[in-house]
Amino acid sequence: MKDFAEQTAAAAAQSFNQKIIELLRKDSGGIISGEELGRALNISRTAVWKHIKALKGVGYQIEALPSRGYRLLFTPDLLIPSEIAAGLATTRIARKIIYFKETDSTNLAAFRLAEQGIEEGTVIIADEQKQGRGRMGRHWESPQGTNIYCSIIIRPPISPVKAPQLTFLSAVAVARAIEATTPLHPAIKWPNDLLIGSKKVAGLLNEINAETEKIHFIVLGIGVNINMRREQFPDDLRHPASSLLLEGNSPVNRVEFARALFTAFDTLYDDYLTKGYDMIREEWLSRSMVSGRKVSVAFEGKVAVGVATGIDEYGALLVQQKNGETARVLAGDVSLVD
Repeated sequence: MKDFAEQTAAAAAQSFNQKIIELLRKDSGGIISGEELGRALNISRTAVWKHIKALKGVGYQIEALPSRGYRLLFTPDLLIPSEIAAGLATTRIARKIIYFKETDSTNLAAFRLAEQGIEEGTVIIADEQKQGRGRMGRHWESPQGTNIYCSIIIRPPISPVKAPQLTFLSAVAVARAIEATTPLHPAIKWPNDLLIGSKKVAGLLNEINAETEKIHFIVLGIGVNINMRREQFPDDLRHPASSLLLEGNSPVNRVEFARALFTAFDTLYDDYLTKGYDMIREEWLSRSMVSGRKVSVAFEGKVAVGVATGIDEYGALLVQQKNGETARVLAGDVSLVD
């Protein structure tokens, strides 16, 4: 696997590739000379040819016409920035997208870039993760070419104790994206799993860099099982898992899903910054599979059994127990009680 320096260089090359595709697409099937492309990007015609060759290598069909230039004939279903950005009208989120064919973890890559000061709204997306992580240090199965693995960098002007609110925002964004691209209607299991029926199709991982009173940045990791087949799931899963393909009986275009996800996140994040957390919490509760139901929650070496009455402003699950006391759970595993 490439080290981070090599990944960063690959991202820089990807930026040129993206600009070339944008220029070819803008011409609507016309022909652009290598000289015009080089002038627009301030690179040599030889460099243009190298980028065209790299684009062909990942599935683009680009016709080279002697003494005339290049013409785009076909674009593949790849999570390449130029494909996701086409038609994406967000204001903050995914204005900059960095794609890795393979990385250790999109959250790790995003964290490193955020430490270097990369702008808010940057998205790190990968076709495969070698060290995908879920909540509480668990492994996230991340096979190549099937799912969405991405991390969004944000720098919200809120206190660190409110950072968990953004996890709930992410869950709502994923739910909206699923409904925008499939006939499915997911439910949210506290704090950050999305289920179709009883099977998990998506999970989130929120990581923060902050001081006592100030957030430097938050990395919001999102993993969605899009077109994963049954045989690709490991046998030792803690909970039943599935994919949008399996639950909807139809493949889902990953680029379209990514656009829907970033659009939903952008809208929700703008609402959050201008209107606050309450409307995010209300939509989360309307989609929650545990609200108003009897649950068992394992946390801090204890187990609370009772009715889940909601979540507070810090994202804690509130469980009304039989003895009348309300357990406030910030982190734990929840299951429904029949």
